[in-house]
Order: sequence, then C-alpha cells, then structure tokens
Amino acid sequence: RVINNSINHRNNFITLNKGRLQGVHPEMGVITDKGVVGIVNHVSDHYCTVMSLLHKETNISAMIKRNKFFGSLKWEGNDPNYAYLNEIDKTVPIQKGDTIVTTSFSTVFPANIMIGRVEQTLTEPGSPFFKIKVKLSMNFGNLSHVYIVKNLMKQEQEQLEVINKPKEDEQ
Repeated sequence: RVINNSINHRNNFITLNKGRLQGVHPEMGVITDKGVVGIVNHVSDHYCTVMSLLHKETNISAMIKRNKFFGSLKWEGNDPNYAYLNEIDKTVPIQKGDTIVTTSFSTVFPANIMIGRVEQTLTEPGSPFFKIKVKLSMNFGNLSHVYIVKNLMKQEQEQLEVINKPKEDEQ
C-alpha cells in the first residue's frame, strides 16, 4: 500500500508499507496493472521508499512495442503525465499512439510492462535521434496499491554480465 507519494518535485519518492521483513530489497521494480511506477531505493524492516518514474535519476529501458526499437525513457521534471523516450534513430517509423513498454534488458522490470503511448515525435537539429514524448499510462496522483517485482534470476544474470564489462583501468 502506498503511504506517501509526491508528484510535484524534481525528485519524487513513494513510501510503501512493506520492507525487509517482507522480502523487499533495493533495486526491485514497482508496478501496477496500469504500468511502471518506479524502483525501490531504500528499505527498513517494515517500509521502503521508491524512486518514482517521476525522478530525474530514473532511467528505464523502453521500446516501441509494434516494431521493438528501444531506447531510454526519462522524466524531464515538468508534467507528471509525460516522459521522453530517447535514442530512437530518426529512420524508425513511429506513429502517434504507439505503445511504449519495458524491454527485457533490465533486471528490474520484466519485458512488456506498459509505460505509455507516443504523444508526439520531436526532432532536434543535428541529432540522429528522435525525442519521443510519451503520455504515461500511470496516473501518479492517485496511486494507492502497487506490486513489487522480484526477479528470481537477477543475481545470476548480473554475475554473468559483469564478466563483459571493461575494468576501470582499461577505460
């Protein structure tokens, strides 16, 4: 159950009435039947806080469901109803109303969790990418109950993927 929530700051957080004793850990995804809510960031015995999708540091791997092209979704701090999908090549066909969902590239969210729909496709001079305005499927102003996602294979996936990351001194 949501016991505290903000939507009017640049960095919004949500407090839930579940914590460590109920199996909650940092970096677990939080969703509803309407879509992505955020990521657990701090946990006590009985509570946790969630870095909302409406937070400047939240960055979600997202894709256009129809054609599977993916990019990075961020909230820019203005309207709690919209976020922006970036890093989609300008050659990709995009239509207003296209569904935006999570990708399988994250250990936080399962693939195909609803995020929103394309509202507008913007172009920035000199950039090879679109900036896509996404109408979020979640209404963060009336959150009351959420689901916390536990990826049972997260540790195994992360251990395998760390093998391919360059070492700090090689960068």
